[in-house]
Amino acid sequence: MSVSGMRRRTALGLAALTAAALSAVAATPTQAHPVGPKPVDVKLLALNDFHGNLEPPSGSSGTIAGQTAGGAEYLATYLKQLRQESRKHKNTVTVAAGDLIGASPLLSAAFHDEPTIEALSLAGLDYASVGNHEFDEGPAELLRIQNGGCHPVDGCADGTPYQGAGFQYLSANAFKTSTGKPLLPPYAIHKVDGVKIGFIGMTLEGTPDIVSREGTAGLTFADEALTANRYAAELRRRGVQTIVVLLHEGGNQAGSGGINDCVDFSGPVVDIAKRMDRSIDVVVSGHTHQAYNCEVNGKLVTSASSFGRLVTDIDLKIDRRSGDVLTMKAENVVVTRDVAKDRAQTELITRYKEVLGPIAGQVVGTTSGPLTRAQETLYGTTLGESTMGNVIADAQFAATDTEQNAVAAFMNPGGVRADIDAGQVTYEEAFTVQPFANNLTTLDLTGAQLYCMLEQQFTVGRTLYPSASVRYVVDVNGTTAPAGDPCAGTRVVRGSLTIGGTAVDTAATYRITVNSFLAGGGDGFSVLPQGTNAVTGMIDLDALIAYLKASSPIAAPALDRIRTTAEVA
Repeated sequence: MSVSGMRRRTALGLAALTAAALSAVAATPTQAHPVGPKPVDVKLLALNDFHGNLEPPSGSSGTIAGQTAGGAEYLATYLKQLRQESRKHKNTVTVAAGDLIGASPLLSAAFHDEPTIEALSLAGLDYASVGNHEFDEGPAELLRIQNGGCHPVDGCADGTPYQGAGFQYLSANAFKTSTGKPLLPPYAIHKVDGVKIGFIGMTLEGTPDIVSREGTAGLTFADEALTANRYAAELRRRGVQTIVVLLHEGGNQAGSGGINDCVDFSGPVVDIAKRMDRSIDVVVSGHTHQAYNCEVNGKLVTSASSFGRLVTDIDLKIDRRSGDVLTMKAENVVVTRDVAKDRAQTELITRYKEVLGPIAGQVVGTTSGPLTRAQETLYGTTLGESTMGNVIADAQFAATDTEQNAVAAFMNPGGVRADIDAGQVTYEEAFTVQPFANNLTTLDLTGAQLYCMLEQQFTVGRTLYPSASVRYVVDVNGTTAPAGDPCAGTRVVRGSLTIGGTAVDTAATYRITVNSFLAGGGDGFSVLPQGTNAVTGMIDLDALIAYLKASSPIAAPALDRIRTTAEVA
């Protein structure tokens, strides 16, 4: 890889940065151009996992690379300035790799994410792949988001017609089961200065495992690499040689890696990129909320973290005669908040905040210290408890212990979306933590099924946050169960699981509370749908707010519900 892409960004008000901080990836070496037409310069501006963060995110979610970042007003300014850096403004294409909506703060979610679609349309987005969260409200709602029209239940909540997206969602591997046809266009061909660029949109194949059953009902998801190769071949038949995949699946680099590094890169996107046809040049990825700038299998593989805190600035030189990419380089640029706010974005945010009214600022409780979703290190990985997750589990237990005779509650980490700072907690802050509107579900599980559920945590790579009534010990030297037999693991020390201080009997039955997403087998917890006597309760957000009101000030709970054999030895 070569160090390139060093540019002054005084127009953006950026501080001078070192060459290391701006190290960009050149997936193909610069070539000597033969005598002939001058190559076409194309700029791609990419983002991913915006999640409706119109206003700057708070806490750790609002910083990256040591700087406060994000917010639609600043993102739009950066996109405009980066386009102006291009010698030809029309040679810039703005793209995204999914999860633009869903798991959104109240300002967007209260209006079914219409404000976010309007904001990104105003910011000049051209194409986006469909992420798993675009399916949160089901395929029919996704089509409404694309095409426009009032919500079938809530109508046009802001009093104005919803016009639909000003950009095109692409979804190559989400097929209607009944017809075998894609739900949305699989790709788009964009002509830039006489050359064609193909954009293929892709959702991760495992979407049904991480979205509610209703969200993906009637759909089938295909392998990402095989689908990309299929449509790449179709694009080549249509004379397209420059091919970009917008993939909502990603990877991770080692903790020492910066936003433009690729240190010990791993994750699903690596295997996918390796199996992609050589004709695919760029993979704009997402889903893992990580920042990286990599070369995999001769392809540029990038991600701009999340929440609009970064923009990936990708420069391509394309042979005018053959349509092939000659050189490519990328740079993740921090969307700092020291630039002028985009006026159109400010007006949009102000309008929706006025419609939202005073409910957002209503104080629902207080905390004596911050509650964070950062997970503690357990058995060498960051898969342990978190203070925010434990408080949510306690809230769900409190909501069902008397009403449904629950003895414990468990919360999935993916459902905890934000931190809460010390002091007063507003309704909007609580909503941002739990935006999915999942119902609490209380069901019967045997002690043996509980052990199986805990073993399955290590198979799926997600630790459930337990309520304060639960304690158990993890064997750091235990074996992880294979995917096909989740109960076969030996990670959880048998006899260590207690509920209410009493050891769990594998033959006895226990009333356990989870959210409806987990109850349906979400996150791969296949043992939970086997529970019996399920009763649906209140919305998870309502349970959290009730707990805040009844128990404030809330202190950060100790992270001692899950211990390891090393700790108890």
